Amino acid sequence: MSVTTSLPPLSKGGDRVPLRSRLAVVAMAVGTFALVTVESLPVGLLAPIGKDLDVSQGTAGLMVTVPGLVASVTAPLLPVAIRRADRRAVLLGLIVLMVAANALSALAPDFAVLLASRFLIGISIGGFWALAAGLAVRLVPERHVPRAVSIVFGGATAANVLGVPAGTLIGALAHWRVAFAAVGALGVLVLAALLRLLPSLPPERPVRLRTLPEQFRDPVVRAGIVATFLLVSGHYAAFTYVSPILRDISGFDAGMTGPLLLGFGVAGIVGNFLAGAAAQRNVRATVITIAAVLALVLAVFPLAGRTPVGGAILLTLWGLAFGGVPVGVQTWILTSAPTSAEAATALNTAMFNLAIALGALAGGVVADHLALSGVLALGAALTSVTSLAVRSARRA
Repeated sequence: MSVTTSLPPLSKGGDRVPLRSRLAVVAMAVGTFALVTVESLPVGLLAPIGKDLDVSQGTAGLMVTVPGLVASVTAPLLPVAIRRADRRAVLLGLIVLMVAANALSALAPDFAVLLASRFLIGISIGGFWALAAGLAVRLVPERHVPRAVSIVFGGATAANVLGVPAGTLIGALAHWRVAFAAVGALGVLVLAALLRLLPSLPPERPVRLRTLPEQFRDPVVRAGIVATFLLVSGHYAAFTYVSPILRDISGFDAGMTGPLLLGFGVAGIVGNFLAGAAAQRNVRATVITIAAVLALVLAVFPLAGRTPVGGAILLTLWGLAFGGVPVGVQTWILTSAPTSAEAATALNTAMFNLAIALGALAGGVVADHLALSGVLALGAALTSVTSLAVRSARRA
């Protein structure tokens, strides 16, 4: 089915990107920013939420676990469920769901209601991520696709740098309910922008349930999904414990963790756009380089990161490398499945969320039984295998 839109058709030349298309991509990036912010927002608000709703911080942590698991299930199934629905309408509906869920979070009388609202957030996150990158492809000419994808995923990186700290600050200065309400208000602005900027986007190829295993059987798509799992699980196996790593290995005071993580996030934004530009030329080399740098940083951290200077330098390189992971693997997926972008992206999104949960879990097991250097070694081992996966990827 052809795309019914007032925008120029996708082309292989260096066509100029219309202003409306550019603004639509930016609006989707802000949507990504809002969703990733609200997904991680409880991290900085566990204590006040637990105190107000009379639950332990461990129980309050379910506010992060639940949406992550729901998103990993929603991402592959939603494209199947919506079939021939206009993707513009679905994307707008997911933003509406996010706004409503945040309103429910802000007004929740008890933890059960709050957890139910987080379940709805998981649906919104999984669906939005599964559709956003594939829709960005249809808004710009082919040669501009990697840059558009890097902008959309740049919203996620910016959320970790600005969104979550800002939400935590709002919660500290006002109330945790105000923080949820503020992200909901941002969602209303995103909704208004997408209503104005997005054209009609009927499905080019409806996703059926059998399409998902078909995509995984494609060796190049499978290599991208495996690369996503290895890079993300390896990163989160170590990064979940970055605060004690900086304190116990590099010798930083606990008060320095915030500024250091801000530097990590800024480096991640830079890495996101560098990887987007590099993937435009050679996506295979880009993913291999990201994996090699990430593995090297994690491997040498226990040795070269034993001083504050060494730890700060390696943390910056770590952020630079991981910042390129989302745009690198997503460009791989879009390049390897140009006619089935939704199905392949859905699988990759599910794997991304699953890798976060399993990576953090594996890191916890290692941290409980070995020294902190063990989680760095685990992360290095997982990320180093990525190069083998992408080097061997060939389509028959």
